[in-house]
Amino acid sequence: MSAVGAAALVAGGMFTVSAFAQTGDLDPGQATSAVTPPEQTQEPEEEFFASPPAVDEAERESQREQSRDDARTAAEEAVQSASGTGAEIAEPEPEPEPEEPARSESSSGSGGSGGSAPTAPVPAGSAKEIALQMVLDEGWAADQFHGCLEPLWEKESNWNHTAQNPSSGAYGIPQSLPGSKMASHGSDWQTNPATQISWGISYIKDRYGNPCGAWSHSQANNWY
Repeated sequence: MSAVGAAALVAGGMFTVSAFAQTGDLDPGQATSAVTPPEQTQEPEEEFFASPPAVDEAERESQREQSRDDARTAAEEAVQSASGTGAEIAEPEPEPEPEEPARSESSSGSGGSGGSAPTAPVPAGSAKEIALQMVLDEGWAADQFHGCLEPLWEKESNWNHTAQNPSSGAYGIPQSLPGSKMASHGSDWQTNPATQISWGISYIKDRYGNPCGAWSHSQANNWY
């Protein structure tokens, strides 16, 4: 018979068993055995996190529809909140239409005391147009014509180149006395308004300086 001593130590998954056998047939140092325990089969660990429950397509669509409804509701509330502040946008007042500037009447020139007349357009080719051009050619302003020369010769002859004073014999637009004086500017002085006007401009320039000087003298003395 044999005696067996066994010691078992369990640490970190290691098992060590030592057996000593002593028989009459064996030497004391020949009976030693070490037993290694069989490998253990490791069980698969359970998953730490559980899988989320399956959601079917109908439930997803319901969730999306709910999100859209919530967004529409929020937008409507925002619009109502903004419109309910009581602030009204005032309509811009129409701008007043610009007033047309009043037509200014021409005043007298350097004469100072001459009359005034509207600056009506001068008919093309008329005696007045010829006179206006001659006034400008002398370097005078247009007011010298409209404010002074025009009313002066309106008073003298009504701008008629055949007008003749039955008492004095003065003739033509500028009422030259005698009328033959105008021959210095052309032999056609009796029939050509331009010849009469040219003479009249020279006469006024030499005697009064400009038409407004002549008009001022005519108003004061009833002749020029």
